[in-house]
Amino acid sequence: MAYSEKTRGMYSDILTGLQDAGLFKMERFIHSPQAADIEVEFPTGSSLKKVINICANNYLGLSSHPDVVKAAHEGLDSHGYGMSSVRFICGTQDIHRHLEKMVSEFLGTEDTILFPSCMDANAGVFEAVLTKDDVMISDRLVHASIIDGIRLCSAMHDTFKHSDMAHLESKLQLHHDRRLKIVITDGVFSMDGDTAKLDEMAALCEKYDALLFVDDSHASGFIGKTGRGTHEKYGVMGKIDIITTTFGKGLGGASGGCVSGRKELVEMCRQKARPYLFSNTIAPPVVAGVIKVLEILSATTERRDKLEKNTEFWRKGLTEAGFVLKDGDTPIVPVMLFNAKLSQDVSRGLYEEGIYAIGFFFPVVPQGQARIRTQISAGHEIHHLEKALDAFIKVGKKYNILGKSKQEIIEMYGM
Repeated sequence: MAYSEKTRGMYSDILTGLQDAGLFKMERFIHSPQAADIEVEFPTGSSLKKVINICANNYLGLSSHPDVVKAAHEGLDSHGYGMSSVRFICGTQDIHRHLEKMVSEFLGTEDTILFPSCMDANAGVFEAVLTKDDVMISDRLVHASIIDGIRLCSAMHDTFKHSDMAHLESKLQLHHDRRLKIVITDGVFSMDGDTAKLDEMAALCEKYDALLFVDDSHASGFIGKTGRGTHEKYGVMGKIDIITTTFGKGLGGASGGCVSGRKELVEMCRQKARPYLFSNTIAPPVVAGVIKVLEILSATTERRDKLEKNTEFWRKGLTEAGFVLKDGDTPIVPVMLFNAKLSQDVSRGLYEEGIYAIGFFFPVVPQGQARIRTQISAGHEIHHLEKALDAFIKVGKKYNILGKSKQEIIEMYGM
């Protein structure tokens, strides 16, 4: 047989090497609903531990909101558990189109099409709307799912340096003769927490007759004055040709995603996007839950406003404590450690103190850029953040990283 003992031994050695280096990714099992306070089993077989979750995408604290849960139950009762089909055969219900119209209204776009996830949306959109005669010009730090979608497309691919508008303009000039040019960026970059310069990008796209694509997964619901996203933050609503986003983060935290934007481009996805054509539609309870989320967010900015205040408190506290942070003003606040093993050690130390925060290292982030990516939620109260800050300071003192510069940390622990 092909999978011989030799092959098994090879993979076992690789996994053992990861464990010995402290780079082995171990799952943590949550035995409670997603919230600021959760119960975790870690390592496997251990007694449950109550901890504060400081690293979820539950930005608006809606993952377990009673009104959302109730709406999901009602959707289950009224429309069933699942469609057992793809959209274009017999998988489209009235509530799917209702949600698409709500998303379009919320984002300020012409039309929307639902996908099983935003990863599926990103995997399908480029192939559906572009040909080999076109060019995709992406920021070098775009999300992995965008990269996967780009790889599936026959159009030429080029990149520009992260948030470097002069470099982007030079690439638009270089590819001026292509049938279509599309500039591709995240709205909020998920690892660093900074935002794309959408006002400048939109101006460049208008100047050079290019389309503009934004993945706003880490922005929808809470970035911008009323939470519409980065296009609201930068005053370019109506000027983004394609927006993809997820319902698995701020907009409820379950699953599902969409492509939203120019109606012709959305229709191209409906006709040609493979993840749409060949994947089951979003389950009715999830659709009903997202509809309730959009109703909540359209009625008040209370949760978005609370999240902004929580983020300010958290970033100020970490900065004053002496941690090295990435610049930004979003709820993603990376605590930079630069060394992969150190990120795992700090993560374990925090867990012992009752704080759930995961260490990120290569290949999730670039080599030498290991970190604890903290993510703030409207579900956090100040007492959660104060306890988490005390734990960070205690663990930071243990590893002697408070008040240390990047270079000093690297000299102590390496990259």
